[in-house]
Amino acid sequence: MENEFSKSEKLGLVDREGNRSYTQPQPELDGELKKDPEKDIDTTKPIKPPKDVVPDLSPTTQLAHDYENALQEAGFGRYQWTLFAALGLGLAADGVEIFVVGFVLPSAERDLCLTDQRKGWLGGIIFLGMMIGAIIWGSVSDKLGRKMTLLIALGTNALFALISAFSTGYGFFMFCRLFSGIGIGGSIPIIFAYYSEFLPTNKRGEHLSWLCLFWMAGGVYASGFAWAIIPHAGWALSMSGIHSWRVYVFVCSIPCVLSFISLFFMHESPRFLLEVNQHDEAIKILKKVHDVNHRFQEELVYQVTKIDLPPPKNDESTFVEITEDTTTSAGRWFVRVKTFIVPAMKNNLELFKKDYRRTTLLLLAVWISLAFGYFGLIVWFPEMIKHIQIQRYLGETDQLYDQSVSNINVTKNFQNRAYYNSNFTNVCFDSLNIKHVTFSNCLFTNCSFNKVSSSELFFKDSRISNTVFNYTDFFDYKFIRTVLDNSFFYNLRKGCRLDFAENYSAYWMYFVAFVGTLAVLPGNIFSALMMDRIGRLYMLVGSMAISAVSVFFIWVGNSESNIVGMSCLFNGVTIMAWNSLDVITTELYPTGKRSTAFGLLNAMSRIGAVIANVLFGQMIGINKAVPILLTAAILGSGAAAAWKLPDTKNVALT
Repeated sequence: MENEFSKSEKLGLVDREGNRSYTQPQPELDGELKKDPEKDIDTTKPIKPPKDVVPDLSPTTQLAHDYENALQEAGFGRYQWTLFAALGLGLAADGVEIFVVGFVLPSAERDLCLTDQRKGWLGGIIFLGMMIGAIIWGSVSDKLGRKMTLLIALGTNALFALISAFSTGYGFFMFCRLFSGIGIGGSIPIIFAYYSEFLPTNKRGEHLSWLCLFWMAGGVYASGFAWAIIPHAGWALSMSGIHSWRVYVFVCSIPCVLSFISLFFMHESPRFLLEVNQHDEAIKILKKVHDVNHRFQEELVYQVTKIDLPPPKNDESTFVEITEDTTTSAGRWFVRVKTFIVPAMKNNLELFKKDYRRTTLLLLAVWISLAFGYFGLIVWFPEMIKHIQIQRYLGETDQLYDQSVSNINVTKNFQNRAYYNSNFTNVCFDSLNIKHVTFSNCLFTNCSFNKVSSSELFFKDSRISNTVFNYTDFFDYKFIRTVLDNSFFYNLRKGCRLDFAENYSAYWMYFVAFVGTLAVLPGNIFSALMMDRIGRLYMLVGSMAISAVSVFFIWVGNSESNIVGMSCLFNGVTIMAWNSLDVITTELYPTGKRSTAFGLLNAMSRIGAVIANVLFGQMIGINKAVPILLTAAILGSGAAAAWKLPDTKNVALT
């Protein structure tokens, strides 16, 4: 008489060798209808395996399955929400970093004496730092661990961001912002990998999308405080001897500092620990997650005590000691750097090998196209507003011809005037500000300028005789083909000799960023609620396609309010694409490659952002067709590339 085990074996549910398979081939069941000789069983019908029997899986897939069960047992609750807050502050710090330099320029340009070229380099240095940081920290995170690497990255950002608030020169400020960017560049790749490895499959898409809210919060934080602190907007903080932009830079470092402190109370990713064969530590952390999540249910005991690990990999990219001369300090540092960088670079190169090449190239196309459209237009929108304001201001310039002014004291500020063929005799300009004024072919005789500051003031083809300049900023470049006859300069103001335009309102720059960033809230909420229902792939493709169509509304943007509205529409749609892309990138790579891949793709996307900034900057006020058609075409191409990616909905992390 066959026992129950023998019957199960015949049905293919188990085998005597101890394999966990319910799909062992059974040749005798193939073909026409057959009957079990002892039981009248129709073996042509599909047999449902018992719930506690799992398929015969590869070691890596089996580990993913077991880890998913371990996470489900640990539950979702207080621990994940605490980690959510700690990592969210780090993501907010990345959002702040994108905006902070652009916001300080209207105030810092005078203090640091920034030319247009220097301002361009200062804006670009942030993206360069983020590119370097994303590649470095993403790779290191897959070797050193999520928590430790993120702490180093955030610590680097916080340190140099704080130091930059006290920098006194352009070179040192640029150096600090470069390393600040390198630090924060690692935050996004590590944060998404770190948090995803604490989330069960049924929670991952939704809660990674909720995490993206913090990036929006970072943008709102940066633009809101710029609006409040920097003197060009809001109520204007005024502190004796301290430029307000320094206070602003200091305030902007707070989210990063808070995230850095919070992470000390969190644990390393158990999934990463399993990847590096630290089984006992991983189980210990999973038990802590369970205990925190079930703190009011003390009778519940964490049941998982063991997770089968695959055989150790013969991985040449693991950190090993190098047998080279380490007797000197320089030699030891060389060894450390080599064991740190070489494996990280190998891990990046492996993304382009056969197993990952197609996925990496498709994702690269999507990341670059989305970054091109998004970062290009978020720079283009405020610059377009600035252009509209400047053109309006110039159109309101008072054109004054053949004026004759004599024997008066001028003590009231005046601006936006152009004098032609005019005479000024015995005129005293005292304690005032002159802004955007041009004197062309004019004659000044026996005049004086005392305690006069100026912006965009020029004397062209004029003659100045017997005139005294005292406590002014009338530098040489303000006199164009102008003759100075028996005229003297006393107490010429020291410091920066550059001229800065003040014919637009910096308020709009902060306002557009504030409203545009806040406008992504509906898109964030929608993507969080629908990510696990619609699927990452469909949301990514759909939102990129809608973004491509939405840019055509730029045609109607002829006023500040119209451009603000278009900015809100575009940002609200593209945030869904960003959220989907973050989730699908996290899920498409195994644990040992997850942060590396995310970091590399994030870094390469900055190339698209830089190209868009340069290209769109050249089109301001010249042609709307190029930004519209180019952005639509590139976003559409990115959507087509995304369509070829697999959907990772309901897939366990490998």
